[in-house]
This record gives sequence, structure tokens and C-alpha cells, in this order.
Amino acid sequence: MAGRFAPRPTRTTVRGGHVAVPAGIPRQAPAPARVRTWVPEGPLDLGLVLGPLRRGPGDPTFRAMPDGSVWRATRTPTGPGTLRVSARGAEVRGEAWGPGAEWLLEQLPELLGAADDPSAFVPRHRLVALTRHRRPGLRLTRTGLVLESLIPSVLEQKVTTDEAYRAWRLLVRKYGEPAPGPAPGRMCVMPDAETWRMVPSWEWHRAGVDNKRASTILRAVRVAARLEEAVRMPPAQAQARLEVVPGIGPWTSAEVVQRSHGAPDAVTVGDLHLPGIVGFALAGDRDADDSVMLELLEPYAGQRHRAARLILLSGRVPGRRAPRMPRGDIGRL
Repeated sequence: MAGRFAPRPTRTTVRGGHVAVPAGIPRQAPAPARVRTWVPEGPLDLGLVLGPLRRGPGDPTFRAMPDGSVWRATRTPTGPGTLRVSARGAEVRGEAWGPGAEWLLEQLPELLGAADDPSAFVPRHRLVALTRHRRPGLRLTRTGLVLESLIPSVLEQKVTTDEAYRAWRLLVRKYGEPAPGPAPGRMCVMPDAETWRMVPSWEWHRAGVDNKRASTILRAVRVAARLEEAVRMPPAQAQARLEVVPGIGPWTSAEVVQRSHGAPDAVTVGDLHLPGIVGFALAGDRDADDSVMLELLEPYAGQRHRAARLILLSGRVPGRRAPRMPRGDIGRL
């Protein structure tokens, strides 16, 4: 029988692990994108609107391109999907791939702030009014998804942003799945709830995530379906549901509903820097605490998160008086 049949190529018989494809069998082309165009009412700045969804410059679920387009890989109620958003004049074009494509295109206007009402905001300070005039394209995004904002927000609890961004990047790349469609290289969709539950304890440690934050995420993903139901609740009620999970407090719940609900009044309390920035910008008080910040933002009741965003965009921040918080890496212990 020797020599009568050619051996089947395998990864061990073909150099470089490349398996030859017989001639005449075409390679499968990527599925065509589903497309939707939308014309927003008023100016729209894609970077300002979608920027809060990016978790650091190396976020594998988010990519801003030199041409101004934005790529986003996410897990929708109908499955993973990739969305590319670009602006051409007054028109916005959305292209989507994967099982979640239709859902992403249906939610495109809300993602870009269609449910937001910037006209409801009345500036009470010259700095805020000037920043609003300079940044007319600011709208508050509404993703309609809870878990994708909750997990990275928990990772950001009481650590430097560099540590949190690194943990998110490592865990999503290791346990997520490649983004559908022709997404830029190494883009991934975050793991589903069941996969998060199966992450071994030593992998949390290697990613620099302490047991407290890892345990909070594990408790949250066990009730992921109940937490996702919060998108149909008013922001205050959604925060209350999130805070039922031990380890999720007002800081984390506010960070979530700002993105999942586009909540204009969900001001972040318990933040290390925000009270001092708001206090310095509005009253010259760089030592302001949460109570002082909330008092200064009281004239913006109902729109306090938008006011805080505009203050941050103004660039008026107090100078640094102490060294940066040292970056820890428990993965080396």
C-alpha cells in the first residue's frame, strides 16, 4: 500500500504549521457587513460620545482610528458583535458584523446619544458655559448593556488606572473571543458570564487583581441576567439593584449607569480626584471632598454628570502636589 496514497497534511508535516489548501477550493470570505445610516439632530463628536467606553489605550474591545472612525467589539443579548462607526458630514454610518450585528445597529442612535437631551442643561458658571460652547458635540452615550461596564469598573476600584487597564486587557485577550468581521488586529469580545466564572484564581492574581475585586466580579456574573434587567429601570433604581451585590458601592454603580443608561445626573462620589477637580474649577478649592463637590454641583441637579464631564473637558485642574500613586503588581508576588 506504500506510495498509493499521499499523506494528509497536518501541522506537524507542513512547515510553519500551515496547511495547504487544494487548488480550486476558494477560501471563505468574511460575511458582508450590515449597514445603517443615521442623521443626528445637532452636532456630534464621536470621540467625546464614545470615549468613555474605552478602558485605556490598549483596550482590546475599542479602537479609535486615524480617519476618525471608531471600532467597538461587544457582547450583545443576541451574541458577540463588532461595530464600526464613522461620520461623513452630517451623516453617521454604522457597519456591524457577527450574531449581534442587528442589535448593535438597532441601538446605534442611543449609543450616539439620541436619547440624551443636551438642551436640558443650563450652565451656571462661566467656565462650564465656555466649555459647552467649545464642545458642542458632547452627548451622553447609552449602551443598554450593564456587565460590559460593570466588570472594568470593578477592576478600577482603589487602584491606579494603569493597573486596572492592564488587568482588563490581559483577561479579555486571554478569555474573550476574536471580534467578528474585519476588525483591526487583536480586537476581542469580552467573555460571557459563564467564562468569567471559570477564570482560575491564579489568573486573577497574574493579572494583578486582588481577591476582593475578583470576588466582587464573580458574585456579579452569577446574577448577570438580573443585573442586565436594570437597563429597563430608571438610573437610581438601577444603581440600587447593582449595589445589592456585595463589593459594588455608589462609585461603581454610578460609573456603570453613566454608560449603560446615559444617566445625566449620576455623579461619581467616592472618587479620589473628581471632588478636588470640581472644587478647584468652580471655587478654587483643590481640597474639596464629596460633600463640597455635591454642594457646588447642586445648581445642576438633574444634570450633574454632564456638568462634571464639561468641567473635566475644560482642562482646569489643580497642579499635582504629590508623587503619583505607586503602581502595584501583585502578580509578581
